[in-house]
Amino acid sequence: PTATRRNLDFCPRRMELRQLRYFVKVAECQSFSEASRQLHITQSTLSQQTRQLEDELGVQLFSRDSHHVELTDVGSAFLPSALRALAEVEACVDSISEVTHMVRGTINIGATYTFSPILKEAILSFIKAFPQVRLNVVSQSMSDLMEMLIKHELDVVLSYKPSQHYAQIESHYLFDNELCAVVSDTHPLAAQKSVELADLTQHRMALPAPGLQARNKFDTLIRGTQYDFNVCLEINDVNALISLVRDSRLVTVLSTATVSQVEGVATVPIVGVDSSEMEGCYHFLRGSYRKVATREFLRILSESKSYGMAKMNVE
Repeated sequence: PTATRRNLDFCPRRMELRQLRYFVKVAECQSFSEASRQLHITQSTLSQQTRQLEDELGVQLFSRDSHHVELTDVGSAFLPSALRALAEVEACVDSISEVTHMVRGTINIGATYTFSPILKEAILSFIKAFPQVRLNVVSQSMSDLMEMLIKHELDVVLSYKPSQHYAQIESHYLFDNELCAVVSDTHPLAAQKSVELADLTQHRMALPAPGLQARNKFDTLIRGTQYDFNVCLEINDVNALISLVRDSRLVTVLSTATVSQVEGVATVPIVGVDSSEMEGCYHFLRGSYRKVATREFLRILSESKSYGMAKMNVE
């Protein structure tokens, strides 16, 4: 281990950034053929460059056979450093272009499924204002997004406040919101000023799938109760869920902000519970460089109508 650490600490200067990119892509794909396809280079070139990187480091990064490629122990240890190095290089390039007032490049944004519908207006405003900046928006579960942020695969994550603490991540407040019952605007519940959990047992329900933040909040609210809910559907596509509820007599539970700009549905506050609050947040990797373009996107989001509606719904 000591010899290996020495090799990694004193790498030859001939190592090239493209070799690190190639290494990371092969590690991601676990296949030289698929990695070469995504990199748009020949497989022989990829293999040659990877071998050259291994020779310069004096270690074997991959275990190979005719059917399978996987990281060695040394390769697994080297991968986080390679990811950090590539992220720092990208940040350096972005900072240079931003200093010269040429805001361009790429922003990688993660958003939980329940949070994603809030972003539409901000995305359209941003791409109009900054046509040279490319937005990559990924919708995943909270745990997956936080893992991607830690791996430098995302610049920022947008979500409701997670129940789990992440030591490597710092969270910043955006707005207060709350979980509510969501129904078609022609549903009998739409005319009510509020509902209790007991009221929901009288209706067929379509719920966000387990793991989504609105579902996590709902499960917290009903924990310890004896209510028997008539759940006929669980789905992890929030937009599809809203569409189904709008065109039926189904009842669901979502944050008020998620449906603030949706026509044909009504939100009904849930009362008689400890707290239905869902705090909107954005999350950065602690100590990481924050692109000017990312900060600008957050500014546009905070000024969007959806954001304003999210705040208004609880004021």
